[in-house]
Amino acid sequence: MDSPGTPTRAAAASGRSSVIDSIRGCTLSGVRIPREDLKKKITFPEYIRLAMREAIRAQDVDAAAVAQFYEAAHAQGAEPAEPPEFPLIVFINSKSGGRHGPELKARLQDLMGEEQVFDLLAVKPHEFVQYGLSCLEKFASLGDTCAKETREKLRVVVAGGDGTVGWVLGCLGELNRQDRLPVPPTGIIPLGTGNDLSRSFGWGGSFPFNWKSAIKRTLDKVARGPTTLLDSWHLLISTPAGEELEIPYSLKETEAVPLDEELEVEGELPEKVSCYQGVFYNYFSIGMDAQVAYGFHSLRNEKPYLAQGPISNKVPIVLSLIDKYYFLNFFSIYSSLVICRNVRLF
Repeated sequence: MDSPGTPTRAAAASGRSSVIDSIRGCTLSGVRIPREDLKKKITFPEYIRLAMREAIRAQDVDAAAVAQFYEAAHAQGAEPAEPPEFPLIVFINSKSGGRHGPELKARLQDLMGEEQVFDLLAVKPHEFVQYGLSCLEKFASLGDTCAKETREKLRVVVAGGDGTVGWVLGCLGELNRQDRLPVPPTGIIPLGTGNDLSRSFGWGGSFPFNWKSAIKRTLDKVARGPTTLLDSWHLLISTPAGEELEIPYSLKETEAVPLDEELEVEGELPEKVSCYQGVFYNYFSIGMDAQVAYGFHSLRNEKPYLAQGPISNKVPIVLSLIDKYYFLNFFSIYSSLVICRNVRLF
C-alpha cells in the first residue's frame, strides 16, 4: 500500500487500520473473499511450482528433474497452462509471530501451492533468487509464455519482522545489479516486535489476533495493491582481520574494499581487514539503540523462552537497557554508504 504523506499520519493510520482490521475479521467481512477464487488467482501451474522446487533443492537450474517437468508440460498433446492472474510467493520466518508461525505457514500453504511458501529456516531468499527465480526465467527464455507472464507479474510476501523483510529485500535488490528486471514488489505480514517498516507502508504494526480470517484479505491486498519505491542503504563494514563476529543474515562477507579517500579516520588502520556488506531499509543505526537491538537478538538466542511473542519480546529489551554492558561497550567501524532506489513495496 502507498505510505501516508507525513510521519504523523503514518503512525495514526497504522494504529487505526490495525484495530479496524481486527474488528472486520470478527464479522462477515473476513470471509468475503472465496477461498477457491483466491487460490486460483495466486497459484502457479503445477509444473512451474515443482520445477522451481527441484531447482532450489539441487541448486541447479539445469538439473534433470527440472528439465523433465518442462518437457512434460510441453509434450505433444499437452494442454497449455494458464498463468495465474496474481502470482505470489511467500517467505515466512516460522520462528516469528510467537507460537503462530507454524500455523500461519500451514494456512498459507493451504491457500496456494505448497511449493510457493518458503520457510526461511529451510530456503534462504538468495537461494530462491539464484535458483528458483532463475528456473522461471529459463523457462521464459525457452518460449514458455506462461512462465514469462508469471515472472513479469510476480509479487512477494514476507511474513516476519523488520529484519526478515530487510533480508529478503536485500536479496531481491540484487536483481537490479544483475539486470534481471522487473524486481518483484513486496508486501508484508508483520510478525516481529517493532514492525516499523510494515507500519510505515500501511501493513500494520502487529500480527492481528484474528489472523486466520484476515490472511485471505491480506493476500488479496498484496495481489491488487499499488506499489511505491523505498530507498535502500548499501552498508560496507571493515573490521580488523581475525576478529570473530556474529553477523546477521543481512550482512555477507565480501572482498576487501578500499575506503573513500575523503573519509577522515582517526588512528592507524590495520594492515589486514575483514569486510562485510549488506542492504538496509527504512533506517539504520550504529549507536546505542543498535546495541540494545543486538543485545535483544543475542538474549533471544540464548534464552528463547523469554521471547515467545511481540509482548513478551519487550521484556529482554528492557533487560538490555538495564544491563550496563550495552551502555559501556562500544566499537568503531568504518562504513561507506550508497543510497539507491532499487526495490518496490506496496
